Amino acid sequence: MGAAIGRQEATGQQLVAAMDAAGVHGSILVSPFSTYRYDASYAVQVQAKHPDRFGIVKPVDPEAPSIAEVISEWKSQPGAVGVRLILSGHVLAGIVKPGVERTLAAAAKQQMPVNLMCWGDLDQAASLAARHPDTQIVVDHLGIRQPWAPPAPEQPWAELPKVLALAAHPNVAIKITGACTLSHDGFPYRDIWDPLFRIFDAFGLERCLWGTDWTRAIALLSYEQGVDCFRKAGRLSERDRAMLMGGAAARIYDWSPNVDAPLSELPC
Repeated sequence: MGAAIGRQEATGQQLVAAMDAAGVHGSILVSPFSTYRYDASYAVQVQAKHPDRFGIVKPVDPEAPSIAEVISEWKSQPGAVGVRLILSGHVLAGIVKPGVERTLAAAAKQQMPVNLMCWGDLDQAASLAARHPDTQIVVDHLGIRQPWAPPAPEQPWAELPKVLALAAHPNVAIKITGACTLSHDGFPYRDIWDPLFRIFDAFGLERCLWGTDWTRAIALLSYEQGVDCFRKAGRLSERDRAMLMGGAAARIYDWSPNVDAPLSELPC
């Protein structure tokens, strides 16, 4: 996968090599919107070469007149596990455009989770979750705006109360992707754990999905650091770690890698 910002080149083979080195068995690929927009063909190619290790998520355009057909067709794609919806640009004066509502309804009909990129639009995300209780929503990137390069924002967790409020909606899960990029410390990023545990407590670990956010985070940490920060964290029990780093993703996306001891990862 190419990367318009962050890592300048990110191929499927490079990701497999990084996963192997870090002991990651499987991954959910989210086709990078910044590079490919709504065309997920490269992610499809990568999944086809490694069908036992990857599930794939495709960004969709809520303004497409045939959005229901787009999602229905994607549902039949081998390896497809969800779609991605980016709210930015589809909210005017605090009101979401009708296409967003149609997209969430169509995803529910196909029983496809919707990765919702909604930082800066958390109030709208909460309203959407309430209006579409049958749609499985997965909040991208902790729902918090994250940097592409150091340093971390001065107050990276300022929106945390709004993030925690989303936990009241049982159809909302949250990706713990990019958490390390919000740290003011170096590896192993000890200052992220107090806010993360507030999220874990609010949602329950069965609704929290760990990830590295490779390749956006490459200027801030390595792939292996993004894995080891969580895998070796003393504040997580072995059972909790298994849920955060695979179990929740397997449940929500109904997918896991074809290995004896599945470990699912959400890199972006």
